[in-house]
Amino acid sequence: MEAKGKVFKYGDNVDTDVIIPARYLNVSSGEELAKYCMIDIDPDFVNNMNKGDIIVATKNFGCGSSREHAPLAIKCAGVSCVIASTFARIFYRNAINIGMPILECEEAANDIENGNEVSINFDTGVITNITKNKTYQAQAFPEFIKKIMEADGLVQQTKKRLEK
Repeated sequence: MEAKGKVFKYGDNVDTDVIIPARYLNVSSGEELAKYCMIDIDPDFVNNMNKGDIIVATKNFGCGSSREHAPLAIKCAGVSCVIASTFARIFYRNAINIGMPILECEEAANDIENGNEVSINFDTGVITNITKNKTYQAQAFPEFIKKIMEADGLVQQTKKRLEK
């Protein structure tokens, strides 16, 4: 499993309220949530990003409320991966549960810049900054997380297992 795209870079403590502001939570579909993804921190995000692009941030990405809407908005906006130094634990688990790839890698999070082109090999955990010709090592997904990602989320994985 791989991803490749242009980077949108943010700093510390990007909370769920700027990922998807509460005023848009009356919407239930991921596609509708995606229209407002990052609007309070980067109003042009959805207009400037392309499917497959990557978000990079530093510490504590996804802090704030425990709402699942935040990783869903990111995934449905077309982001292929979020890389950060650290994630808020509830965001981390919510992202995994919906099949949104996220990687913790402090070196990559600090060195990668806005607009860089990056590729990620999820099997090895290698992040390649194509722009800077540098690589960084994140921890590869454990097998159970790979299976959740391949199934497009925990609910889908469970449904497939029950069908057998």
